[in-house]
Amino acid sequence: MGFNSGSSVIFAGICGFASFVLLVTALATDYWFIIEMNPGNTSDFEDLSSNSGLWRTNEGGKVHSFKADASIYSEAELYMLNLHSAIVVLLPFSLVLLLFGGICGLVSYLARSPTLLSGTGSYFFVCSLLTLCGASLYILYSYEAVAETERQAGPQGMALIRTSFGWSLLLVWLSYGLELLTGALLLVAAHMIRLQRRSPTVD
Repeated sequence: MGFNSGSSVIFAGICGFASFVLLVTALATDYWFIIEMNPGNTSDFEDLSSNSGLWRTNEGGKVHSFKADASIYSEAELYMLNLHSAIVVLLPFSLVLLLFGGICGLVSYLARSPTLLSGTGSYFFVCSLLTLCGASLYILYSYEAVAETERQAGPQGMALIRTSFGWSLLLVWLSYGLELLTGALLLVAAHMIRLQRRSPTVD
């Protein structure tokens, strides 16, 4: 009865799986950053309304993929492109590590090894760090993109534009939190197994 190492591992598995699903969903959707034209007199300006993901941007129903032809970009745009390249490496890599971590967690529990469980818990903290770095870089990238747009459109043009982060990025932050929780639960399970081995109890 009560909370034990088995329960801890089960909850860790649920959290780890949910984290994986959330991150997959975030990577596959295009609502990381949203640009909307404010209502009013926008006839003198191009409609810049769009929603963006890591791989493409949707502008008025037209989908544009990110391109890496350095010859068509300014120095500031190349800097943003480098940030974007780092993001699209970090987050998918974190996703792969999450999948591998789930397998390690299952093997560690079946082996009833507190050392392996502790290692897997620490491993999930590393995964969460990669996810955190990817999400943070995306926020930096977005602010740089807004600053570049402001330089091109000017204050009058920017007054007609409203920008916001979308729900896809929110899913990444939720995934990050669940990765931390998964790691913590695995460490708790490892600690409980150690205690059981030091002082065995009678059912």
